[in-house]
Amino acid sequence: MRETTCAGLTGRVLEIGFGSGLNVRWYPPEVTSVTAIEPSDLGWQLSERRRVRSALTVERAGLDGQRLDLPDDSHDSALITFSLCTIPDPLLALREARRVVRPGGRLHVLEHGLAPDESVRRWQHRMEPLQRAVAGGCHLTRDTPSLVEETGWRIEDSEQAYLPGPAVSRPWTYGYRLLAG
Repeated sequence: MRETTCAGLTGRVLEIGFGSGLNVRWYPPEVTSVTAIEPSDLGWQLSERRRVRSALTVERAGLDGQRLDLPDDSHDSALITFSLCTIPDPLLALREARRVVRPGGRLHVLEHGLAPDESVRRWQHRMEPLQRAVAGGCHLTRDTPSLVEETGWRIEDSEQAYLPGPAVSRPWTYGYRLLAG
C-alpha cells in the first residue's frame, strides 16, 4: 500500500508524519529531496538507518504539520501516511500542505478512518475515546476524503477498503488511498 501511495511523487516532497521512515524505500526516482515533518524525536531516531541508506536528502523541517515554517509553493508533492488520524486539527495540516505544494502539485494520502458500514461505525465511535488514550491521540472516525476536499484539494484517484483480517478488526482497518491535486 505504501508503494502504491508513493508512486507518482516527484521533485521536492513534503512528508507530514515521517515517523520511522517506512516510506523511504518507496520513493520513486523522480523524487529529488524530502522535507520531513515529524513531531516525535524517537520516530526521527528510528528513521536514521533508512535515511542513511537513501541517496536522497531528507531534512527534518518541523514538528507540527499544522504550522509549517516553509515558503508557499515550495514543494512539488506532499505525502501523508497514517498521520492525519493523530494530528489534532487535520484541516490545518491539509491547508498547510495545500499552501506549501505548488499549483499543479499532488497530495498522496494513505490513512485509516471512518468505515462505510453502520455497524462498524458504531463500534468506531464507541472505541474512539479508548483508542485516543492508548494510541497517541489516534482517531478512528475521521472521514479522510471529506477532510481532503474541504481544504481545497480535488481527489483525482481513490481506493477504499478494509484490510484483510477478521471482522472484529474492522474498526481499525478501513483505509483510504487518495491522490489529490
